[in-house]
Amino acid sequence: MHVLITGATGFVGTYLREHVRAQAAWRLTGTTYPDLPPTPADPREEFVYLDLRQTEDVRALLAERRPDAIIHLAAQSHVPTAYRDPWDTLENNIRGQLNLLEACVALGLKPRFLVIGSGEEYGRDAPGAMPLREEHPLRPENPYSVSKVAQDVLGYQYFISYDIPVVRLRPFNHVGPRQSPRFVLPAFAQQVARIEAGLQEPVLRVGNLSPARDFTDVRDVVRAYLLALQQGRPGEVYNVCSGTAHSIQSIVNRLLELARLPISVEVDPERYRPADVPVVFGSAEKLQRETGWEPQIPFEQTVQDVLEEWRGVVRIKNQEALQR
Repeated sequence: MHVLITGATGFVGTYLREHVRAQAAWRLTGTTYPDLPPTPADPREEFVYLDLRQTEDVRALLAERRPDAIIHLAAQSHVPTAYRDPWDTLENNIRGQLNLLEACVALGLKPRFLVIGSGEEYGRDAPGAMPLREEHPLRPENPYSVSKVAQDVLGYQYFISYDIPVVRLRPFNHVGPRQSPRFVLPAFAQQVARIEAGLQEPVLRVGNLSPARDFTDVRDVVRAYLLALQQGRPGEVYNVCSGTAHSIQSIVNRLLELARLPISVEVDPERYRPADVPVVFGSAEKLQRETGWEPQIPFEQTVQDVLEEWRGVVRIKNQEALQR
């Protein structure tokens, strides 16, 4: 099977590529933008520099590669960035997927097509409405989640209109090593590692600690993606989540437990979002029932793994600085 992965060098893409390479009968084409293509780690793997907003370039790639499956990861996924530049987020996330789907129609291709939405699509609801299931109303509350609703329903429309076997996923928050420090867990872990190395005063600066989110380790998430690609029913949508809410405060508490010296916490109002949903957790019962998937990595282990990664990153950077 020839799989095309967009955003193949991003946070999720790096793990997904490793998982795809473990499938002996598969080969992979990954798109990268704006980063230059890396050196392939396997002869069955290749990379292409591609701006998905460029219609003709997308069509040319699909005409040449004619993939059996497409996993569309590429997106602007940072909510604060979406607030700062809503149109850039909408254009990136909607136009890129639309170009892929239109190219499939124009070329007569019908690959298994995995559309990656988000648990953010559900928006705000009363805690009593949890866990959120796939039939729950969509109430997007920020430009990023609006773009994901658009991707979600576009995927459904192209399944209905053109019989492209689209499977839609709504992953809730996924975390793990390699994630950008723009996101909450690696942002806090980076600060703790810097404090332990003596590069920052022993104060952890945080935003709103009260929201609770459904966190799943990225290594479990990519397993869900491939199972959904292989076993998910075209036209259907599936949540990918742990079914448990962890507060941002609990992340801080866990990091403070793991820290090698005492650290105080300071709330910075500048780190608050314009709108923040208080509590969100979902149900992955449908995905589990149809594919057998369930998360395997405990949240506490994920937090520890991310902190260990940042300890290593800070140590290397510190050594490099001393050698200059």
